[in-house]
Amino acid sequence: MRVGVPKEIKPDEYRVGLTPTAAREYVAHGHEVLVQTGAGEGAGFGDDLYERAGAKVAPDAAAVFAGAQMIVKVKEPQAVEWARLTPEHILFTYLHLAPDPAQTEGLIKSGCAAIAYETVTDARGGLPLLAPMSEVAGRIAVFSAAETLLKHNGGMGLLLCGVPGVAPARVVVLGGGVVGINAARMAMGLNAEVVVMERSIPRMREIDDIFLGRVLTRYSSLAAIEEEILKADVVIGAVLTVGAAAPKLVKREHLSRMKPGSVLVDVSIDQGGCFETSRPTTHADPTFTVDGVVHYCVANMPGAAPRTSSEALGNATLPFGLALADHGLEALAKDPHLARGLNVLKGAIAHPAVAAALSKPFVDPYGIWPKA
Repeated sequence: MRVGVPKEIKPDEYRVGLTPTAAREYVAHGHEVLVQTGAGEGAGFGDDLYERAGAKVAPDAAAVFAGAQMIVKVKEPQAVEWARLTPEHILFTYLHLAPDPAQTEGLIKSGCAAIAYETVTDARGGLPLLAPMSEVAGRIAVFSAAETLLKHNGGMGLLLCGVPGVAPARVVVLGGGVVGINAARMAMGLNAEVVVMERSIPRMREIDDIFLGRVLTRYSSLAAIEEEILKADVVIGAVLTVGAAAPKLVKREHLSRMKPGSVLVDVSIDQGGCFETSRPTTHADPTFTVDGVVHYCVANMPGAAPRTSSEALGNATLPFGLALADHGLEALAKDPHLARGLNVLKGAIAHPAVAAALSKPFVDPYGIWPKA
């Protein structure tokens, strides 16, 4: 199969769909890899590294899309990229379609098979292609919160870690999944006071064991959330409903009662955000303030560490990408976990949560979803 890697064009996005190491694996499997010139430069991978790996370098994105059967990216395709997709293309990337009807329509009209990293599953019910970026995002969220708390960045002027004799920040993490665990780990490591809100009691027991009781866990009821966010200096939104829009856990009415200069970091922003007042921001202009509360809602947080993120993502996606390159869409029939990554196929929505979020009809081409 001919595998194409275009340069990412979303603002402040420097990750790349395939590292030279991953490209070499595809070539070793007998596939042709076509990489747009400069695609890896932001992550520290020059064209020469791809050529040494056996890939070919294309002059522009148009040549990549025209010459490839499978497109491997990092972020969701932008409007100019939808127009280049055809029914002959397999698209393998993050999509986050639930809050993005325009992209969904673009993919439907293209006729392509669009497979989303964030809905591929594993035998344990996990999300193996979302996990590496969730790890990075959870860790970056704490660094970003610490910076945003500083007075010159709009925060209350509080040092996250405190100093002897002065209390550290209180960090409330909404969600105890991969993002939440990594955010809690970093915040605890910086000596912050950390509370994780979670609905799964077994997961709360795991968190208690992992952190030896140094992280407080609370059942994520509406009353408990409201109580904790009013005491918080930082709130990190780390909730996820697979394929669907994130629930709005912090309402506009809460903000005026929160501490002035407190910080909301919405890691769920790719799925629409879990704060009612969230809207996507960029690394170049990451924050805005509503009712005295600073919002950090960068939609591609791992893009700030493109070298680490590209390598971590490449490690996770490689076996699934090779399966698609080796077998085409037959790989979905062979592996129901990969098939759950299918979001759009031949002009139809193929994931039930995406269809429900966008009020569109759902088709199940591989018969992998429970009947209603």
